[in-house]
This record gives sequence, structure tokens and C-alpha cells, in this order.
Amino acid sequence: MKNNRKKIVVSEFMDASVVEALRRHFDVHAQASLADAPDQLRAQLADAHALIVRNRTQVTAALLDGAPALSVIGRLGVGLDNIALDACRKRGVRVFPATGANAAAVAEYVIATTLMLLRGAYGASADVARGRWPRTALSNGREAAGSTMAVIGFGGIGRLVAQLARGIGMRVVGYDPQIAADADCWHETGARGMAFDDALRAADVVTLHVPLVESTHNLIGAAQLALLKPHAVLINTARGGVIDESALGEALVQGRLGGAALDVFADEPLKAGSPLEGVPNLILTPHIAGLTMQSNERVSTLVAERVTEALLADEHESTTTRSL
Repeated sequence: MKNNRKKIVVSEFMDASVVEALRRHFDVHAQASLADAPDQLRAQLADAHALIVRNRTQVTAALLDGAPALSVIGRLGVGLDNIALDACRKRGVRVFPATGANAAAVAEYVIATTLMLLRGAYGASADVARGRWPRTALSNGREAAGSTMAVIGFGGIGRLVAQLARGIGMRVVGYDPQIAADADCWHETGARGMAFDDALRAADVVTLHVPLVESTHNLIGAAQLALLKPHAVLINTARGGVIDESALGEALVQGRLGGAALDVFADEPLKAGSPLEGVPNLILTPHIAGLTMQSNERVSTLVAERVTEALLADEHESTTTRSL
């Protein structure tokens, strides 16, 4: 008997309960290692109707060429720089990101990291456990309340970060070239829109929330770092390519910046000899700002719903066409 169920390929981690829910309606091949096995991925896509990815799977035009039945891509996240969008448009492949589903996780990461960087007291556990007592050295941390945060990129995540920052007593300025100076979002979040350079100069904390496109590549380089206060801290949960990592490493080594936290990198994972290796006052995490138990479920559920709706719509359209 011919199997008429549509096939979905999941090439990276997806909440297991949501994968099982998809299996009620579709044939699902879920294998998180496919992102690192391009030959296996191509083989699975030969007869697939949908592909669900995170950020590591590179959905190129060549990959799409080998997937003639593919009509839907679900992105377990919001950044789309790993997907060849022009090629998708030409082939009529719809792309569904999980817009908004991990905003709370990212915003909380930014606030938690802000507090850690400003206070500077959380790297001494080993010393304290060994009986040392660096109390004097750690007594000059800074409070977030009364400090100024510059939110660069004022979309959904940037606005939520601004609201949380205001909730702990921070002043918030922001920059977004896509948003008018008199837009309601500035007033609603209690933030003040500013020019890019002015926002950097005003900031005690800078947090980045921009996509990686040509205009944002190395958005923060040596010239921009020079505008920051010497005690300022920088947080990037957006995309690695928006910061010049060599310039950042040099600024931290030379003491021209108070600290930084990076969750995203130009190369993931970092290669040996990275300009960030051994740099002081630097927190590095492996692209997990948007990943929590709750956000994983929200993101997976949202993408599954959108992919399901699209595939069922395709099936309905095909049935209608055949009946005409």
C-alpha cells in the first residue's frame, strides 16, 4: 500500500514531545546530527516535503536543488542567515521562523549577563574555595540601577530587553535605523531613540539585537569600540559577524573596555587560536542565549504548527486541483 504521508526532516535538536506530535500526521526523520552530515542530509531530502533546522544547518541553493518536493522550511529560531532566502523564493519554498518564541530567554540572558559583568564578582569561586579572600579586589563592582543601556536593534527582543532593564532601574537608549524617532515603541518602553554613535557614547552597557546582513557586518569594530566608555560592557546575542572579534579582543586585553559577553561567533564553534582565547573580562557561551526548557518547547511548538498548517494547505490544494 502506497504511503501518502508527507515527509518532514528535522536536522537539529527539536523538543521530543513536539516531534512525536508531528509523527501523528507525517513521516518524520529527526536526527540532530544531520547538520554535520551533509551527504546524509541530502539523501533524506530527496523525497522530503519539509525541513526543520536551527542555525547550524546550511540551507544552500545546491541543497534545495536536491530536494524537488520540498515546499516548507521551519527555522527553530529567528535568524535566517543560514538559509538561502533568494533560492527559496525562486523555488516557492516558504520559510517559517519562530519569531518571538525565544524572546524571553534571550532578554533574561542579557539582563543576567549585564549584572554579572557590571558587578565583576562571579569569577572568584576557585580562589574563595582555596581559602583566598579577594574581598578588596571585588569591592568596586557597579550597580545596574542608574546605569545606561544602549539597545542596538529595537525589534521584539530589543524592546523586551529595554523593558526588563527599565524594571531594574536602568536608563535605556536605543538605535534602530528602521524605526522612526517618534515611533510609539520608544515611549512604550521608556527608551530614548538616538543616533548610533551617540548611543554608544552614552552607554554603560551595549547589547546587540540586529540581523547579520551586509550593513551590519562588523557593525562594532575598532572605531565603534573607541567610542565606548572605558568601563562599558558589550553583550552580543545576535550574530557573530556583527562584531570584529579581533578588535574586541584587543580592546579587552588593553583595558580599553570593561568587559564583554558573547553568545555568538563568526565561526561556531571557535577555532583554535581564536582572537578571543585567553582574553580577560570576557564571558563566552555556546549560542545558547535563546535556549531554555521553556523556550525550546515554545519554539518547537510554534514551528511545528506553522509547518503543519503549510503542508496541510498544500495537501488540500493538491486534492482540490485533482478533483477539478
